[in-house]
This record gives sequence, structure tokens and C-alpha cells, in this order.
Amino acid sequence: MDNKKENNIIREITPLSDKDCFYIADRYKTEFTYPIHCHKEYELNFIEHGVGLSRIVGDSKESVGEYDLILITSPDLEHVWEQGECKSDYIHEITVQFSPAFLSGLINKNQFERVEKMLGKARNGLCFPMSAILKVYNIILELSTEKGFYAVIKFMTLLYELSFFMDEAKELSSSSFAQIEVQSDSRRILRIQKYIAEHYQDEIHLSQLATMVGMANVSFSRFFKLRTGKSLSDYIIDVRLGYAARLLVDSTMSISEVCYSCGFNNLSNFNRLFKKKRKCTPKEFRDDYNNRRIVI
Repeated sequence: MDNKKENNIIREITPLSDKDCFYIADRYKTEFTYPIHCHKEYELNFIEHGVGLSRIVGDSKESVGEYDLILITSPDLEHVWEQGECKSDYIHEITVQFSPAFLSGLINKNQFERVEKMLGKARNGLCFPMSAILKVYNIILELSTEKGFYAVIKFMTLLYELSFFMDEAKELSSSSFAQIEVQSDSRRILRIQKYIAEHYQDEIHLSQLATMVGMANVSFSRFFKLRTGKSLSDYIIDVRLGYAARLLVDSTMSISEVCYSCGFNNLSNFNRLFKKKRKCTPKEFRDDYNNRRIVI
């Protein structure tokens, strides 16, 4: 039986031409109506006066505050801003879209190391903190008024300044949902992450992973949390939930089938963990996502 279904996410064709470094849309609006979508271009999206907007990036759904600044660098990561509880009639949105090829000749140079790392993290969607927004606020507002060479310099400055906040910025979508290969500066952590990604359906024991990298259990637990910001058990749960969310969106499998195919061995526990992490039940997540999709 084929449990897959057609992906009906709109793939947006942006106005960016081959001769442009980037495209800017600076607009004031009272509502958001564009459906969930993805596109091959990188996107930096800034919103002010948007309290209550609902922002969806991959399997992340959050309510927006007064300001929102998001960087997305994956061509297949679906995203959308919806009206939600926003009552503002003066929403200011500035969207900058740029091609990966724009920086291809510079990105592997020493001076662009920070920017390259930030663009890599943004494959999951990166939400910048208020401190970053305050730092680059004037640059963003001035960007659409600049022309030609000076606009490029200002945009490069914007990316560079934001790169100093990438460790404070929040990664939005799970890698397993976004179908993105994990990255790490630590070869031991990368080995463990890749193993988990390949064996998330199986039982995974701490002692087994610790042995793989030649460490004692306690030392490995501390090392893993220091490097990833999560305990091993939380990390494995998040990976499994990401794959589960993707199956809920892209397949017709029952919720029970999704549960057991993603390494969970108890349906009620799966439902509890999903609701705790995603703030909705698996059924609500599937229904919500399907309602956003448009058949094309």
C-alpha cells in the first residue's frame, strides 16, 4: 500500500533576476494572505508592529511579538506568516531574497567564515533575538533606499552584523522534518547525530553511543548536552518527532502507524510528547497543515 501523498506546497517563483544580487520588498499591510510556500532563494524577513501574527517555519509554529526577524536558507523549507491574533492595521514587512550564488565566490573565504556558518544554521530557519534586531534595525530600514553598489555593501554589512548573534538565535524547524543533514564542529557529535538520524526507528541506548566515541556514560552525557544544548533523550525525542511530523504531512499513514514507524513504542506517550513539544496533538498538526496547503 502506498502511504505517500503529493506535496502541495507552493514553490514560489521570486522576482529575483539573474543579474541582481538581491530583491527587496518593503511594504505596509493590514493582513497576511499568501499561503504556505517555499523557494530556492535565501530569504531574510523582517516584520514590525505584527504582534499576534502566527509564523510557521517547517514544523515550528509560534506567535510573533512586536518585531520578528527570520533567515531561511533551505529551498524546501515551507514557511508562512498568517494573521493569527494580530489586530494591527500598520504592519511593516521588509523581505530580502537573495540567490545562494550571490555569495558563492566569497563564502569560503576567511573573512566570511561567520556568515557561512550562519547561513548553514539558517537551513532550519533562524529567529534572531531582540538584541540583534536593535543592532541592525537602521540598516534594514535603509536597505531599500540604497541603490547599486552601496546597497550591496549595506546588505553584506547586515549579514555580517547578524552573524554575531547566530549563537543566540533560535533554530526553528527540526532537521528531521526539514530533511536537512545535521552539522557540527565536533566529529564525535556529528558521528552520533548521523547515527541517530539513521537509526531513530530503533532502540538507542546511551551506553551504546558512549562506546562509539570512546567515552564513559556520564562524561558522554555532559559532553553531548554541552555541544547540542539538549540531553541525549530530549535530542532523540526531537529527532523522532520531526520525522513523525513529516510523515503526518506527507503521508496517509494513520497516527498509530506514524508513532511506531518513528521509534515510539507507546501511542499515548507519543501523543503526550507531541502535544508537549508542538502545542497540539498529531491529528491537529496534520489537519492544520493540510488546511494550509493548496493543490497546484
